[in-house]
This record gives sequence, structure tokens and C-alpha cells, in this order.
Amino acid sequence: MVAKQNFKSLSAYVWELPQDFDARMRVPARIYGNEEVFEMAFRDKSVEQLINVATMPGIVRYAMAMPDMHQGYGFPIGGVAAFRYDEGIISPGGVGYDINCGVRMLASDLDYEAVAAYISDLITVMYQNCPSGVGGKGVVRLSNKDLDAVLERGAEWAKSHGYASQDDLYRTESGGRLPEARADMVPSRARERGLPQLGSLGAGNHFMEIDVVDEVYDPDIAQTFGLREGRVVVQIHCGSRGLGHEVCAQSIRALQNAPRKYGIEIPDRELVAAPVTSPEGQDYMAAMAAAANYAFANRQILAHYVRLSFEQVLAGKVSNWELHQVYDVTHNIAKVEEHQVGGRPLKVVVHRKGATRAFPPGHHDLPAVYRETGQPVLVPGSMGTASYVLVGTKSALDETFGSSCHGAGRTMSRNEATRQVRGEKLRSELQQQGIAVRTRSMRGLAEEAPIAYKDVDAVVASVVGAGIAREVARVRPVAVIKG
Repeated sequence: MVAKQNFKSLSAYVWELPQDFDARMRVPARIYGNEEVFEMAFRDKSVEQLINVATMPGIVRYAMAMPDMHQGYGFPIGGVAAFRYDEGIISPGGVGYDINCGVRMLASDLDYEAVAAYISDLITVMYQNCPSGVGGKGVVRLSNKDLDAVLERGAEWAKSHGYASQDDLYRTESGGRLPEARADMVPSRARERGLPQLGSLGAGNHFMEIDVVDEVYDPDIAQTFGLREGRVVVQIHCGSRGLGHEVCAQSIRALQNAPRKYGIEIPDRELVAAPVTSPEGQDYMAAMAAAANYAFANRQILAHYVRLSFEQVLAGKVSNWELHQVYDVTHNIAKVEEHQVGGRPLKVVVHRKGATRAFPPGHHDLPAVYRETGQPVLVPGSMGTASYVLVGTKSALDETFGSSCHGAGRTMSRNEATRQVRGEKLRSELQQQGIAVRTRSMRGLAEEAPIAYKDVDAVVASVVGAGIAREVARVRPVAVIKG
């Protein structure tokens, strides 16, 4: 069994398990976090899962876990690993079931004090316009032909149907579309689940929030991002809904024989994988990318209806109710990228499971508006706590394949949270803090209680201390929607 003592402290925020700890390991394993966060990693099986990732064929540099790490399926949530495109593997367990779960932030020129009296109305209308809940149907009705276009074009489809501006796509990771997507690789059951759900929030840890920028750490970058102290912003956190879940589930089943066929030794059946370049690997890549495109379109449509809600409530009362996009980032994805490895450019597939891309200033994949600042990194906290806007750094590119944390990270299962928290009591406590709450499920609310999560301040301090992100601004919630 691995223990804390087996890790070496490389700095106050980086801990490394040497490759020789386990003869199966092909690379060392690294955990990012301060000492408190590091110790929390040993409360579940996430460290063992990280070691398993380090044994997978074609992995380069390190198997990594961000400070929000906790146990997941296959990879730990918060896990990052890059595999050679020519010799490595791709694994659904390194992406997860909620393919392209991500966060979008919209900013405004609204001073909170000027609209405080309308916050309750705003969150109510958003709740009415943006369906949520388990199995909830979306606001967009699709034909099968429409669904094909969504799966292959992503946010571009949303723009062509009036749900997005060109600037929205410009400020979305990968422009809101992964080109590897193939609609014909999405299983029929996944299509059935996805047809009625486009434009819906879902449940679990998905949310919408109205927030206020309460602190700015880097005024110049914050200004470029459109963030000013005291201004209202909105966060949208959701993914590919039932379609993505079904793509993952059926891909895991389809890949069951691939390890034996290709001679891949996997330490855990949850890490079923295939070579990236194999027919099975390419099929999963195409289906996963299609589900990711669905998620990009889903968040884009929700953003449209959030804007519509602001117009419905504020038009005629204030003159500047418009919302512009800061950025949209994906958390659960495997992406083909080129990185410097051993001093040479190498084509890899970077798995980020519960981790956010964090590219630095000058990176060619960033839109021109962020080329000088670096990529916005959106890190939501739990209900009732702050969220952060960070920016990517060159150290992240050099050390973590341009990756950072994606949130606070759970410390408690959903069942345990519901044993300790009553949804009605939690809603009352949040409302006493000045946070309006709209939800379809008191149990669902209890599952996402702040006590079930790590301290987001400590998580953010860890990535900042490690140099893989920099603080730009902090926001606090004033209204929240939970599915």
C-alpha cells in the first residue's frame, strides 16, 4: 500500500512518487497541493488510481493529480496524463462519464448594487428558462438530422441557429468544436437520450450561479477578461447530459477485448483502453468528440437563455444588462495536442479528467484577445463559497501539459452528504447568507453541500503556489440554481 512517506516533496506544493516504487510504473506520479491537501489525497483510493495511470503504455513525463483530486472511475478526478499519439493509449476512464463537463462564465457591466433588488427575479426567470433536474428535457427540439449537425459542429451549430455570436465561439475552448467528431459513431441509445435534452442543465454538481466580483488580484488581466470589482457575472456548469454518459458506458463495453487484442496490461478493469491509432481507439475518439461538441452546444444554448432572462427582467430598468462571454472551458476530455517532451515537439493525447486546460501567454491555440494574457481558467467553488478566475502560465505548459485544477473537489460521497445535511436547512442557511436558491430536489441540494467539498481557497492557493496558474479575480455567489 502506498503511504505519504513514499512521496518526495519537490516543493511546498509538489509531491512525487518515484517510478521505482512499483515495477509496473512507466513514469513517476505527482500530486499538486499544499501539505494539507496532499494528506487529504490518502482518504480514498485516488492515489492508487494515480499509480495505475502511471503504468499505462505510452504515458510521458508524469501521471499527475491536481489539488482537487478525489476517487473517480479509472483515473482519479483531477487526474492528468498525456500519452504518445503513435504508441500510447486512449481510455474512457481518463475522460469520464460526463464528457466535456465544463464551465462558462458570462460577465456584465452591471454594478451589483444597481440590480440587487432584481436578483430574486433574475434567478427565478433563469430557472424557468433553463430546464434542470435528473432527466430534464431541454429547450431545443431536434430532428435526427439536427442532432448529427450538433454532434459534428458543436457551438457552430448553435451560432447558425441564432444562439451564439462569433465572439462566443472565439472565447470558447477549441472554438466550441472538436474536429475528430463523427456523428455515426454515437450509439443509438446515446442519441435517444440526447435528442430531448439539448439546452438543459441536468443535476448532480451542475449549477448556474449569479455572482459578484468581490476581489481583483490582477487589474490589467481582469480588465482584458471584462471583470471589474462589484460587477455581476454568471457561471454555467454542465456537460453532455445523458448522451455523454451513454457514449462512455457503451465505449467501455466496446473496448473490453481491446487490451487482450493489443497486448495492453491494465491494472484495473476501469482503465480499459485501446491504442490511440487503432480502429477501436479512433472510434472512441470520434464518439467522445461528438459528445463534447454536444456539450459545447448545450452550454451555448443555456447562455442564450440566460441572456434572454436578463433581458426579460432588466430591459427598461437598466441600460447595460447585456452579458458578454469571458470563456468556456472543458473539464472531462481527451485532446490531441503538441507539447515539448524531452526538448522535442511530440503529438500526444492529453487526458484531463476533472482538470482544466491552462495555456500560457503566447500559445497559438488561444484567441488573439488572450494571446498576451494567457487562457482564462475558471475554478468554481461549492455553494456558498467563492469561485476563482485564474490564468494559465508557462510553468503549467512545461510541467502539467498546460493543465490546472477544475474546482474544489469532493471530500464526501453524495450519500454521506445527505446523511449529514438536510436540503431544507441548507437552503435556509444559504438564504440567510444572502444567496437565493432555486432547485428541483432538496436531496440533490444536500448532496452538493459545501461541507462535502474541499476548501476552494486552499485548492487555488496550491496551484498558484505551484506556479501552474495565477489569480486574476474572485467571485462570490448571490443566487444559485441546482438541478
